[in-house]
Amino acid sequence: MNRRRGLAALLILAISVVAFAQPAAAHETEQPYAYLFVSETTVDGRLELSINDVGEVLGIDVSGTDAETEANLRAASAELTAYADANFAVGDGESEWPIEWGRVDLFRENSTLAFAIIQYKAVVPDGAVPSDLDVRFEPFLDEIDGRDGLLLVNGGFENGEFIRDREKLQTFTNDSRTQGVDLEVDSGWDTVKSGVTLGIDHIRTGPDHILFVLALLLPSVLVFRDRWEPATGFRSSLWRVLKIATFFTIAHSITFTLAGLDLMPLPPSKLTETIIAASIAGAALHNLKPIWPNREWALAFVFGLFHGMGFAGLVDNLEVSKGTQLLSLLGRNIGIEIGQVVVILILFPALFLLRRTSAYEPVLKAGSILLSVLAIGWMIERIFETDLGTNSVVESFASSPNGYIVCAVATLIAGGLYLRARERNELIPLP
Repeated sequence: MNRRRGLAALLILAISVVAFAQPAAAHETEQPYAYLFVSETTVDGRLELSINDVGEVLGIDVSGTDAETEANLRAASAELTAYADANFAVGDGESEWPIEWGRVDLFRENSTLAFAIIQYKAVVPDGAVPSDLDVRFEPFLDEIDGRDGLLLVNGGFENGEFIRDREKLQTFTNDSRTQGVDLEVDSGWDTVKSGVTLGIDHIRTGPDHILFVLALLLPSVLVFRDRWEPATGFRSSLWRVLKIATFFTIAHSITFTLAGLDLMPLPPSKLTETIIAASIAGAALHNLKPIWPNREWALAFVFGLFHGMGFAGLVDNLEVSKGTQLLSLLGRNIGIEIGQVVVILILFPALFLLRRTSAYEPVLKAGSILLSVLAIGWMIERIFETDLGTNSVVESFASSPNGYIVCAVATLIAGGLYLRARERNELIPLP
């Protein structure tokens, strides 16, 4: 009971500290956006590029006040628009059209996220927009690992008639830098596919979600009977952790759907992100002192509700309709489920081999303590809007390709320890 009260107190503290935070905003990551507004005769819009990316890649000083940073961006507008011109293009499939670049502004999302906004207008041949466009969007894909881009299209056609409220979302990655945009097709499939890509990418580049999956994975090969003991079967243990992940998916599906339908108000992003960090700490501490032993699916479900609010916040303020937001969220949900199942399948064999060796108990304790410390670091960062370097620590071992290398090494070590314990007749007996 005391442990449950402690967990509740942790959540209440997080909620009370950030209760008066600002509402969720459009950007939750440094992902570049391209807005494409289409009419019968014009194609225009804007690019939104993270100033951190701009500073790192182009060497523009973005370290001062907002006024100083905006002045620096405008002073370097020729360099900035030249980079944009080299990494963004619209055309008709045969040629890329000239782009007329407009003013450069600074948009600040929060204390850590700000974006250079670059207005543009494409020069449409013959003054008539065709129904099929080719769009190339690749800023920072070469320079920054893990970057992808999001294209938001407004406007389309049906039987030659202009449809103002037609919308599409498409994701651009290293493997998909130029894509066709069919303005005649009124299908949400492109939006769903884009969401799937973003969901998988969220697992690949979102360290908070990876750590939550790790916290759930650590006890998945054990059964609690007064203390943790090795589970008996590979299949039953794998099914158990997949069931936990599925309950997590069901939970965040509920909240993001309710938020997407405006049936539930979306909490401030600062509050949501802090509780997500608290969920990692809670799941890790549960490994040390189980709150709901052998019912981790319930823990995953409760915390999944808050993760769903975080996913909904990713598209809440995009300039698209609620229907398009829901399609994007559906795709993200599918992508997240695929991504977390892949993580589980990669890590599970090593844990299953290690569970019957004397090494597993210290691995469980040390891993859970480390996850708790990192999660508390995230909570502090998100509450006080500061940077303690937690992301860089996690990305050093959890990002691609480092994560694959760590998993391969861990599996080899686990296999070696298992064989050694078996040869010495030191395997922990199964219950």
